[in-house]
Amino acid sequence: MSKTKSAAPKSHMKNHEDIDLNNPTYYINRELSHLKFNQRVLLQALNAGHPLLERLKFLLIFSSNLDEFFEIRVAGLFSRIELDQDKVGLDGRTSEQVLEEIQSVCHPLVERQYQILNELLIPELEKENIRFIRRSEWSDSQKSWVLKFFKENIVPVSSPIGLDPAHPFPLLVNKSLNFIVSLEGKDAFGRETGLAIVPAPRSLDRVIRIPDELCDGGDNFVFLSSMIHAHVDKLFPGMTVKGCYQFRITRNADLDVDMEGVADLALALKGELASRRFGRAVRLEVADDCPQPLIDILLEKCNLDRSHLYQVQGPVNLKRLMRVPSLVNRPDLLYPSFTPGTPRPLRERKNLFSAISKKDFLLLHPFESFNPVVDLLRQAAVDPDVMAIKQTLYRTGDNSPIVQSLLEAAKNGKEVTAVVELRARFDEEENLALAAELQAAGVVVVYGVVGYKTHSKMILIVRREGKKLKRYAHLGTGNYHAGTARLYTDYTLLTADEDLCADVHKVFQQLTGMGKIERIKRVLNAPFTLKAGLIELIDQEIEAAKSGKKARVIMKANGLTEPDVIRALLRASQAGVTVDLIIRGMCCLRPGIPGVSDNIRVKSIIGRFLEHTRTYYFANAEPSIYCGSADLMERNLNRRVEVCFPLQSPSIANRVLYDLEAYLEDKSQSWTLNVDGDYEVDDKEELENGVQSRLLQALKN
Repeated sequence: MSKTKSAAPKSHMKNHEDIDLNNPTYYINRELSHLKFNQRVLLQALNAGHPLLERLKFLLIFSSNLDEFFEIRVAGLFSRIELDQDKVGLDGRTSEQVLEEIQSVCHPLVERQYQILNELLIPELEKENIRFIRRSEWSDSQKSWVLKFFKENIVPVSSPIGLDPAHPFPLLVNKSLNFIVSLEGKDAFGRETGLAIVPAPRSLDRVIRIPDELCDGGDNFVFLSSMIHAHVDKLFPGMTVKGCYQFRITRNADLDVDMEGVADLALALKGELASRRFGRAVRLEVADDCPQPLIDILLEKCNLDRSHLYQVQGPVNLKRLMRVPSLVNRPDLLYPSFTPGTPRPLRERKNLFSAISKKDFLLLHPFESFNPVVDLLRQAAVDPDVMAIKQTLYRTGDNSPIVQSLLEAAKNGKEVTAVVELRARFDEEENLALAAELQAAGVVVVYGVVGYKTHSKMILIVRREGKKLKRYAHLGTGNYHAGTARLYTDYTLLTADEDLCADVHKVFQQLTGMGKIERIKRVLNAPFTLKAGLIELIDQEIEAAKSGKKARVIMKANGLTEPDVIRALLRASQAGVTVDLIIRGMCCLRPGIPGVSDNIRVKSIIGRFLEHTRTYYFANAEPSIYCGSADLMERNLNRRVEVCFPLQSPSIANRVLYDLEAYLEDKSQSWTLNVDGDYEVDDKEELENGVQSRLLQALKN
């Protein structure tokens, strides 16, 4: 592969001492950068290179991402303002200024989202005989079926709430579908309040398939909201419904566990989980035809002003449409299926320990299978020579084969230790249940270190071989979740290297025991050595550039927000180091500023798979490439337990560098960040020319 061509680096070392790296114009706001990423996701719904149902998924992923953005990021801004803890960010903006800009960006984005859905995707789906039938289009037989469904399935589980002094406005669950109903007349008790709230039953699907015999072919669906609109009067017998309008409230969903004085983290977390559903309102979504007086009532009850109101033309809970692709048998409208590859030594050997003891293996998921990791644990669980297994667990998914192997290993009398991170966002409840299941089977479960989220991905297996104990390790950039291993790009390293395994052992000792920091030879680990180590490696490239050598840094991560790392990269640019950044999401570094960051290029890859690998290359270092669990963000480098591991095999390191160059050369799935803070799509070529498609194609060769 040819090296990526770029202009010769410019050195500004003569005057870099005069540059104030705290200048806010050198930085991009984190929250606004996050929205730029989500905008790139939304635009995939317009890209005809993706199959039609995949384009629908991109639109729904945008919706899900925006939900979380409001639940966490916007909610955090609200909290800082209300607690009078506002502070100016790197970019010079206050929380109030950022919140105001967020609304000015989000309103047009949401309007575009519904425009794409209503004017493009739904008509194109109809051409493929996938229809969402409106109330005005129901046939007589469909009307009868809807009425029957409403009476048998909706009425028995509905709880309409009339608003009066005895029934004040209810505390509605975060992101739940609700209806505000205006009424006329008196009820059985003589009450005449005029308003009611109808929460949609959460146990019912939001998209319901109409029986095929009632339709003229194809796949036909009706929204639950349409059913409720059509027959809401059945919930208020003897009264007249004057209007019915759907709405949804988004709330603060960030858990706030005060770590000081916590005696039992699991118990404290359980208490906080209940409050997540009823946190402070941060956004109100309402049907676009809802009358202003009713909107004003909802805003008042939510304690929000009009800037936090989103009037939408369509379902307010779009994420629930994610089931649609699975409800239709249309593989022609989805990405082609593929079978991940597996290196022959891992595919053919029944004893994986024998293969790994001879050489390291690096796998790139999903192009290469996650099965060797699963198989290694399965073999360890039943191997009589395996003495102990230690593993970090962050996200595992339902019915995880990883978890089953740990349970079996404990049952077979092996020493099994699991470091379960309870605070994996939105997976807290599942992880509490996981911890309880593991403990019941005899697994030693610890929750890491209070105040530091355990985000590293590690397995350590201790095996007796002859008269000695030998260690094997798995280190990865992703989670132990077989489902995401087919959707996210991640690296997996399987190794028996003595120094690496010794380092992994020491990190586990930090997590499960107590004591001073032990010297770790090769692994960089947060919160102790990772940030300083990365900055030191950048500084080495600066020194190389000063001495006239070719100097280069490539960093691939999900986000770049950590101020000290950004300043180091700016210094590198000024010294003439070529800096290539492949940052999928948030990037607070502003590239292309003359004399400051004009040797820095920032690209973002958006495609079929979620780019998730964290890879760091330094041209003049030995070893030159590291992979790890950590992004270049404050939380990862300062407040988490992370592991960044070197690739010591020259062939493996060269392979990863080849991958990085392929990403940098991509012209059809990539966007380049310009000095104004906007992203420009690199080319209009067909998607099969993109790097992910090329990696998939390589499986067939």
